[in-house]
Amino acid sequence: MGNVKVLLKSLLCLGIYTFQGAGSFAQDTIQQKKLSISLEIRPRSEYRHNYSTAINDSIQSELYASQRNRLNISYAQKGFLFHTSLQEIHLWGKGGRPSSIGGINAFELYVQKKILNNLMVKIGRQGVLLDNGRIFSDAPWAQQSRSHEGLRLTYNNARLSTDLFTLATRKYKPWLDKNVSPVAEHKYKWLLIHHLNYRPTEALTVTTINAVDFIKTQKSYQRFTSGGRIEWVQDMLYITLSGYYQYGKASANKKLNAYYLQPELKLSYEPVILRLGAEVLSGDRTISGYQSNNFDVLYGVAWKFMGNMNFFTKFPADVNNKGLVNPYLFALFPLGKKVAIRSDYHLFYTQHPLVKDQGLNENKYLGFENDLSVRLTPFKNLEINQGFSYFIAQKQMEYLKKLTHHKRVPIWAYLMISYTFKY
Repeated sequence: MGNVKVLLKSLLCLGIYTFQGAGSFAQDTIQQKKLSISLEIRPRSEYRHNYSTAINDSIQSELYASQRNRLNISYAQKGFLFHTSLQEIHLWGKGGRPSSIGGINAFELYVQKKILNNLMVKIGRQGVLLDNGRIFSDAPWAQQSRSHEGLRLTYNNARLSTDLFTLATRKYKPWLDKNVSPVAEHKYKWLLIHHLNYRPTEALTVTTINAVDFIKTQKSYQRFTSGGRIEWVQDMLYITLSGYYQYGKASANKKLNAYYLQPELKLSYEPVILRLGAEVLSGDRTISGYQSNNFDVLYGVAWKFMGNMNFFTKFPADVNNKGLVNPYLFALFPLGKKVAIRSDYHLFYTQHPLVKDQGLNENKYLGFENDLSVRLTPFKNLEINQGFSYFIAQKQMEYLKKLTHHKRVPIWAYLMISYTFKY
């Protein structure tokens, strides 16, 4: 009888131990596998007055609204990630149309696999955000955003990260609406990018980006962009210089020789942040049949650097091939943890004089823009942004066909709400 009791106790202990071990194993397995789901709803209303974006697009007053609904699904386990971001975009009152709805499309749809300890590969449709977003950005402000299709190899360690991209554009059906597709605007057939970020000391960071896009119109040609950024930070002070050189071909018949510069100084004096800097995009002094000096900002964003009103987004068309100089001052004033006020100031100049009739207009000054915005985060997962912008224009804006009457002050205002449900 005593032996039976000992045997029962032994079996009970073994069962408890086995159960605990199985529970621990199951818990480890669950921890290694994770499903994340989130839904973002982002409506935005915009108002424009005395505003024009093209010679035949004079707008006295316009009020329209858009809304992006985006469903993000991610499944992760050890060394593997699947991610998709499905979206649809609604538009009301734009261009005199009562409403329009874009089809459901994927902003991102990729798989990511860990190959070695510090090496990963990502395959599929993906946003590309490098450095500060000036040359390559996923365009978060645009409702459709921007993504690319291809392969990305990434290597990371404590001080170094580097990426190698091979991207391609496929043909789309004629019915595809470019205004709601994140991949319909690309000009390249193939795009190769190498990005490197190295931090040799705590104060110094060096970034390089080298890219070549293979463009096919009636003829094929290659365009190269090489450059990067140096950043230095010490206590409240941040100093940076960014520069890029473009070469190769600007078109099938023109040699490309262009540059971009961006010096900036940032002072952080809690809680105020001030950023003083400038952008310089080279252009043509005179029209040449064999060479172009016009820098193209590739697949980056403009509003973040050159004003919310987006007068200068397409280069070199928006500056009539004359280049652009943009001194700026950004001021951020947080008011507690839930409210922040920002004011951006821009001066715009062409790098070279504009052609007026048969002569030259020596005044390169185009105008002044001020962007005011307020960001509120009343509670978790909710963000409210409201902005107001105005532009004090010069006569030269009429020569560029950006405004029909430069003395009428164009204004732009928006209200955007973003709410995210997370599971």
